[in-house]
Formats: sequence, C-alpha cells, structure tokens
Amino acid sequence: MFVTGLVLAAGASVRLGEAKQLLPYRGRTLLDATLDLARSCAFDQLLVTLGGAADLVRERVDLTGVRVVENAEFSTGCGSSVRAAAQAVDPRADGLVLLLGDQPGVGAADVRRVVAATTPLAVCRYADGLGHPFWFARDVLPELRVLHGDKAVWKLLHSGRYPVTEIPVDGPAPIDVDTRADYRRLLSGEAR
Repeated sequence: MFVTGLVLAAGASVRLGEAKQLLPYRGRTLLDATLDLARSCAFDQLLVTLGGAADLVRERVDLTGVRVVENAEFSTGCGSSVRAAAQAVDPRADGLVLLLGDQPGVGAADVRRVVAATTPLAVCRYADGLGHPFWFARDVLPELRVLHGDKAVWKLLHSGRYPVTEIPVDGPAPIDVDTRADYRRLLSGEAR
C-alpha cells in the first residue's frame, strides 16, 4: 500500500504569539520532533505545509525527505493547508495520514493502526475524545482538494458521507501546542 503522510505546519501561531513550529523541544524544534515521528512511520511520500514563518522554518528545521507545500492562504484555516497539500499527493497514494506539526506525542503504532482501517475514514479515539492522526482513503482524497475553513476535516469526518472507524488508543489525546500553557505541559513531559 502506498501511503502519504501530511504534517500541517502552516499556521501563524496567533494564540501563542511566536512561531510554534520553532519552539525548542528536546534539543531541536517542535516541528523537527513531529517530522521525526512522521519519518519513523515510513510513509511512501511525506508532505509538510508551511505558511506563517515559512522562511524561518526552512532555515531552522530539517526538511530532509519532505516535500514542502507552501500555503499562501494559511490565515484562512487548516482547511486551506489540507487543500493545498492534497494537490501534491502522489497519484499512486492509497490514502493520506493527517498529522499536526505541533503534536509530537502521537505514536507511530497508532498511525499504523489508522492506516489499517478498512473504512474510507479513520480517527483515533482517546480517553478524552477523538483526535489525530486521521486516515483518508483514496476515495476521500477529492474531498480534501476542496476543503475550506478551520474545522474542515472535522466537518468531513462528521458529515456522514463516509463510514468512519474509531481506533481506540489508551490515554488522553497527545498535546497539541496552541498556548503557552500547552507548551509548558509538553515540556513537563505530558506528551499525552
């Protein structure tokens, strides 16, 4: 099976006040940590979207083996990043795994479990609710090319147009860094 991984890292980090992709984390940057996770998943194609702070990210983050997709419309929400990246998905792809660039605590084993789902969509079911990574099978990829807004993938997930598998994962959802408090929790070792 040919699987594309997509790491969303185009946001402007408005709530945080600085480029969260570049926050120090375990001797590197937060985005480096997430890209390391993505590389460990051995995707056939790995994409990352950049927008806010793209030049700084290119200077400071190891983008080896990653195809960068620039999203000039990043301020309109993550739907625009998914839409931009969907245009770059290899035509051989059987599906796409969606990861957040500020969520390094996702487990590679959980990524493999969502990819193994037999439904067009899959999502992790953590103790505290649904969360990334998401799986979008080939049949759903055309929908990704027309997404709009900040909660677009969630709307697609809950639309009822496709069967969805919820993959049970022990513990709470991994922290994604939107605020200083989230970052402090991540640094304190609460990856989840």
